[in-house]
Amino acid sequence: MPRPNILFIMDDQHRHDYLGAAGADFLRTPNLDRLAAAGVRFTQCTTNAPVCAPARIGLASGLQPSRLGCLDNSGRLPSGTTTYYQRLRDAGYRVGCVGKLDLRKSDGYNGRYGDRPYAYSWGFTDPEECEGKMHAGSSPTPIGPYTHYLADKGQLATFHQDYRQRAAAGWITDCRDSPLDSADFEDAYIGRRAAEWIANVPDDFPWHYFVSFVGPHDPFDPPTEYGDRYRDAAMPPAISDSLAGKPEWIKKRAAEFTPDQIAQTRRQYCAATELIDDQIGQILDALEKRGQLDNTYIIFSSDHGELLGDHGLYTKSAAYEASLRVPLIIAGPHIAGGRVCDALCELIDLNATICDFAQLSPQQDIDARSLQPILAGQTDTHRQATVAALRNFRCIRTGTHKYIQNYNDCDELYDLEQDPDELSNIAATAPAVVGGLARRLRRRLG
Repeated sequence: MPRPNILFIMDDQHRHDYLGAAGADFLRTPNLDRLAAAGVRFTQCTTNAPVCAPARIGLASGLQPSRLGCLDNSGRLPSGTTTYYQRLRDAGYRVGCVGKLDLRKSDGYNGRYGDRPYAYSWGFTDPEECEGKMHAGSSPTPIGPYTHYLADKGQLATFHQDYRQRAAAGWITDCRDSPLDSADFEDAYIGRRAAEWIANVPDDFPWHYFVSFVGPHDPFDPPTEYGDRYRDAAMPPAISDSLAGKPEWIKKRAAEFTPDQIAQTRRQYCAATELIDDQIGQILDALEKRGQLDNTYIIFSSDHGELLGDHGLYTKSAAYEASLRVPLIIAGPHIAGGRVCDALCELIDLNATICDFAQLSPQQDIDARSLQPILAGQTDTHRQATVAALRNFRCIRTGTHKYIQNYNDCDELYDLEQDPDELSNIAATAPAVVGGLARRLRRRLG
């Protein structure tokens, strides 16, 4: 059997529970659902840092982002750090990408064609690094391949002015439809470019392709064609929280949103998610047309979740479930389909898993662990606990409890079996549990 191709599709800020296959009957994701039916859907995957750059740096390196000093979006992948992209390239793979990378987010220019020299140093042979949503809207002049595309179509000024208005009003508050047509929306651009790459890549070497959509990240601005599909749709309510027992930094960040405001943002979020699902359908169709479905592993996940009003919060950067957990689906050769797995795993584990698919020996001194034993049906457990950290907190999550260590603030402990909405902080009344989890957290993160 020839070495397999590996297609990794990631989107940005996708809640773990906003998938049709996960029971979200208010949302249409038929292409992700058919991928889940063909493979394994993991229900308990957590990000290693619930914010974009550290999560992606951890994934690329297989290391806890905190080991690299990457604890917020100013973090950069340190030069000299081995990435799994480099390992695949050095093993004879073409390594392509289209979309957002965030391995050097603080640099403002991605290159005319998204092929700045850094992308090659990270291990890509065929890079097209696109701008993130707010990055793309930040400049009146082109700063990467997508804004060059808009400029060529005479749409960049319209897009830039729209984002200036949203920034002034508040990214969450202003959730109008995009002024762009569906075809010009960035995730449609990324989907087209991905399908074209798969249709045209030579078949003389195996390939790994990383498709990284920029939505459904805020601002919640789907094109009207998609927004109309959810205009009056019923949405699940947000988790209402008195914030008793929550740390002060959460109380200061939380805001009052009406049920109508929350429903509106959730509708727009669903619309943006359905657009991405349509692009995934095009990508899978291109793969099938090339006759490569049988020899391609396909992974879908996200860098972190989205709170969508839960606990009075939006976006991410918190350790609560909607922010911390991410969807994960894996399908491909010799993987029995239609399976749902509740094993605890971390986003960085995809690093080791992908190298396993490429038949590479395990990399020494990384934190990632391959999911291949689960995919092969050899076991149904993976980790006893998962961890995550940002600059102001770190946490450990087991199958039953979550302990959050807030710096210069109160500790939090939640019984996820009895209190899945994380409303009752029991840290003060369960010191033995706190002590045990604190020791385990120190062993993992130092």
